[in-house]
Amino acid sequence: MAKYVSNKNETIRLFKNPVLEYFSHIHPVTPIIVFVPVLTILYYLGFKEVGILNSIVCFITGILLWSLTEYVIHRWAFHYHPKSETGKRVHFLVHGIHHDYPRDATRLVMPLLVSIPLAVVFYFLFQALFGVYYMNIFSGFIFGYVSYDSIHYATHHFEMKSSIGKFIKTYHLRHHYGDDHTAYGVSNPLWDYVFGTVPQQVREKKNSKPVVVGK
Repeated sequence: MAKYVSNKNETIRLFKNPVLEYFSHIHPVTPIIVFVPVLTILYYLGFKEVGILNSIVCFITGILLWSLTEYVIHRWAFHYHPKSETGKRVHFLVHGIHHDYPRDATRLVMPLLVSIPLAVVFYFLFQALFGVYYMNIFSGFIFGYVSYDSIHYATHHFEMKSSIGKFIKTYHLRHHYGDDHTAYGVSNPLWDYVFGTVPQQVREKKNSKPVVVGK
């Protein structure tokens, strides 16, 4: 049985500049407050353009696109190992700190200074790619992102009691405390199965329940 021990409040200062340091922290509810109204409005506007069936299909497509984006970014960007000192510093700021301090409660979801500009880029990209369907696809994409942030926080700080919740929690914590070359899917393991990065214990169905200390 694996034992995962970590202090909930452990963290370090990232920036000497107090403004940058302040904005490197974020409450986990913030993405919900900011993005849920946006995706709701976009879905409604898109629904008026394409109808109920098309809007539902596009919304689900957006969720799937997010799940693939989540996997790709986590595997090939967040776990890229740069050789230069500058690259190592950037990598630590982006993702390395999360692996060194996985229970830092204020750095588990993406800061707005990063998520909002990225959302704008994806908005115009989807507009260019998907024509009249872009608003519903983008709303699903944003829903997937908000779900990802919420699930990620929950895996580190909530006691997951349902069978699905326990599986997702154990699955993600294996990435942190077992093998960080597997289990790149945080909100779900779909693309790990597609690309063959499911942890061996899961493949063999020999899951062990983690003991999380310091909640």
